[in-house]
Amino acid sequence: MYREKLKELEAWKGDRRRKPMLLLGARQVGKTWLMQEFGRKNYREVAYIRFDQDSDMRNSFMRDTQVERLLNDIRLFTGCRLEPGESLIILDEIQECPPVIASLKYFCEEAREQHIIAAGSLLGLSTAGGTGFPVGKVNRLEMYPMSFTEFLLAMGMEMYVEAIQQHRWDSLNRMCSPLEDMLRVYYYVGGMPEAVALFAETKDYTAVRAYQSEVLSDYRNDFGKHATATESRRIAHVWDFIPLQLAQENSQFQPHSMEGGGMPLRQTRQPLQWLKDAGLIHMVPRVRVGEMPLGGYADHAFKVYSTDVGLLAAQCRLDRRVLLKKNEVFGQYKGALTEQYVLQQLLASGVPELYYWKAAQAQAEVDFLVTVGAYVLPVEVKAERNLRAKSLKSYHKRHGNHFAVRCSMAPFSTEKVEDEHGDGYTLLDVPLWAVEELPRILEQLCE
Repeated sequence: MYREKLKELEAWKGDRRRKPMLLLGARQVGKTWLMQEFGRKNYREVAYIRFDQDSDMRNSFMRDTQVERLLNDIRLFTGCRLEPGESLIILDEIQECPPVIASLKYFCEEAREQHIIAAGSLLGLSTAGGTGFPVGKVNRLEMYPMSFTEFLLAMGMEMYVEAIQQHRWDSLNRMCSPLEDMLRVYYYVGGMPEAVALFAETKDYTAVRAYQSEVLSDYRNDFGKHATATESRRIAHVWDFIPLQLAQENSQFQPHSMEGGGMPLRQTRQPLQWLKDAGLIHMVPRVRVGEMPLGGYADHAFKVYSTDVGLLAAQCRLDRRVLLKKNEVFGQYKGALTEQYVLQQLLASGVPELYYWKAAQAQAEVDFLVTVGAYVLPVEVKAERNLRAKSLKSYHKRHGNHFAVRCSMAPFSTEKVEDEHGDGYTLLDVPLWAVEELPRILEQLCE
């Protein structure tokens, strides 16, 4: 298995201004594997501490945060010499011992030469009150499920990955059927590393769905662990509503339409924040104006997406047999799954924030707006090969953008689209299987 985040950790290792690294991400996205694989490849020894199991070290950090004493205790517990540059200290499941979070500040100030990575449940870190988060004293790295590129590598399709990353569009446009088939599989399997590894080894859809059901059950169990009974019921109600909302033609989050009785928007704020803190959802705000900074134009409306397309498919109870239906593949959920997929790939590619655009007093809507360099880029998502672009034209009429993107099953192409005044924009048709390359495609066009 390969994860792109390894490159970022390697760059961190070589940075003289390096601080302790805090690895963030939802449960089961592969944080522990990444830390251990990074340590195995780049250090002579790894001092690994897991705070949900290692009570001696938990007690040590609970005692106080004296750095030299903690380092000595780590040496005794792990048998590692902790030589700067040669040793990696991994502090895992730190939500089980809140003082570890505060200790990162002191490691930064008093033992900067030590290479330290810490990780834990996003939810646990957000609910660990009173610990004093080490603002400005840690580097942070956000971890997401495996991207489609990483999925292809796990499936042994290195040559296709190489062609995509080298933008060999002529060859790929002729030979894209295996990519389209694998994309549909990815919609079902998703990017949770254990699901990917299981499918790569067995090709067993039933086993993958059983694993996904376990993950969803674990998430639901967390509702009760970290929230009151009333809060837990509201969180579960919102959580169950998300796939139903995404399947609607208007996928803006509308709590009043919840099955079994709607909820006032004010009552959904805490459950939504809880799910966001846990890394289980992404909230995409609406803007009316496509100008930088996009956040300055966000209003009260938003869309809500899951953390992983495979888990969303499991929530939708998508039957594996629909994979054989190709263009009819996902019925009412094909648009929702495709939008979820594109969101994941954009986040994996390093796009920091996502928004969507809807015209005031009009039907025109663009699925995503992203900032790439000096450009605000409208991105329209099509589940199949529908090449109508009315919303992109409407967006251009209002904002005069230079570039626009349409993601679909159509082959890669670029064309100049002119309006009635002779002005226009460059429309990029980017195949869904190449969405992760979007920032680099745009960089090349702007050179």
